[in-house]
Amino acid sequence: MTETFLRIIATGKGESERPSADRLISGSPEFTTWNVEDVDGLYCGTWRSTPGKWRIQYDEWEYCRILEGHSIIAEDGGEAFEVRAGDSFVIRPGFAGTWEVVETTTKEYVIRL
Repeated sequence: MTETFLRIIATGKGESERPSADRLISGSPEFTTWNVEDVDGLYCGTWRSTPGKWRIQYDEWEYCRILEGHSIIAEDGGEAFEVRAGDSFVIRPGFAGTWEVVETTTKEYVIRL
């Protein structure tokens, strides 16, 4: 196969960032993202976060598959969901709440704007 049809997830450094101060609730989480695809409103790759808790607001669709770790995703005014390795889920546009990483969490994601 050529690179046009197959992309391999990079094992390099990735891009690191932290949640903005106005979204941070607790801890000092650091995110690392390895983007595999970024074209025409479709993004996919691997994301990892160290422990902490922050506010989230989604304007896009995101499919996630947890590879390792333990997180709690809570919807404002709704339920909290614990996710662990092997769990898959979709977050819909308009979702607002918190993401708490209890144990360093790694996920594969596909985002569609």
